[in-house]
Amino acid sequence: MKKRMFIAAAFATAFAGSALAQSGPVNFAFIGELSGAGAVSSTNFRDGALMAIDEINAKGGLLGRKIELKQYDTQTNPGTARSQMQKAIDEEPYVVLGPIFSGIVKVSMMLAEQAETPMVMGGEASDLTQQGAKYLFRTSFGQQVSMPKIANYMRDVVKAKNVAVVWVNNDFGKGGRDNFKKEMDSRGIKVVADLSTESGQTDFAADVVKAKAANAEAIFVYVNEEESARFLREARKQGVSVPLIGETTLLGQKVIDLAGDAANGARGHVGLSADIPVPAVAEFKNKFNARFKYVPDHNGIKGYTGVYAIAYATKKLGKFDRKALAASLHGMTISPKDEPGILLETTWDAKGDIDRISYVAEVVNGKQTITGELPKLGK
Repeated sequence: MKKRMFIAAAFATAFAGSALAQSGPVNFAFIGELSGAGAVSSTNFRDGALMAIDEINAKGGLLGRKIELKQYDTQTNPGTARSQMQKAIDEEPYVVLGPIFSGIVKVSMMLAEQAETPMVMGGEASDLTQQGAKYLFRTSFGQQVSMPKIANYMRDVVKAKNVAVVWVNNDFGKGGRDNFKKEMDSRGIKVVADLSTESGQTDFAADVVKAKAANAEAIFVYVNEEESARFLREARKQGVSVPLIGETTLLGQKVIDLAGDAANGARGHVGLSADIPVPAVAEFKNKFNARFKYVPDHNGIKGYTGVYAIAYATKKLGKFDRKALAASLHGMTISPKDEPGILLETTWDAKGDIDRISYVAEVVNGKQTITGELPKLGK
């Protein structure tokens, strides 16, 4: 009986390998929040990935094969995300791109893990990569990396002795709030207001009133793009004068577009931005804007560089092998001199977390302005 089971398993593995070895297009699956509360983030990620794929295909494809991107909309709904991921996995993709929201990643990542399919996603919740997954890879910092950086900024630049935190009550927001509070505590900075909000919330009047009443020296805003814009508008309306500090999202181009003048003065740490002073990133931004008619945010860069990371690792392997691809990405450093599409030198560790330089920024006259650079943690 055991012998028959072994033969069946070996046959299944061999069949899966042969599917990848066939000629013709190689299947990439995009799983994202193309509708619902995550549409802004995921559309950016998807479009960045599409641009990278088209560039690679225009140069002859990946190992001589065209890349085909099949898209699946999670509708920002956990139940839908699982069914969409299963549909994608049934098509035996070489790799899964996305999702972007941490909660959506959390409910779907096990399906990719069981199928031994690399999943290059945009979620930032710290616990995603702490569960021992072998096939999960980030395209941006996890909160365990970004929050210490923002905490140092609060202490060393803002010089705040107490702060208020406004966070969205989902996996992304709760993970960020927990890590932020831990880092504040370790630096002796008191959190005097801890305000939970809802995903898709439209009215922040009461939250701003509470934050003002706490007499905080700064307010840390950790909500999604559209909510960030609404909070900024309400804060300016109520005359909040203390620094409004964020981590990447608050200073994103989509937030600036939605908030208008209310975004001016917002500042904080940005792990990725289309406005960083790197010529390759500026070129990416111009190409993206020309094609899609909007300015990309950090999610666009995530999708773009995620595809190029896969392409680089695959070319190094010289074959399409999902297990070998995942193994090779752990511990890999990709430099722009070796793969220009990676834009910034990036390292993946044994858990699939990344390390690279990052920036501090402020919104000035409706534009994100980079005011400083932070080194890789490994240096």
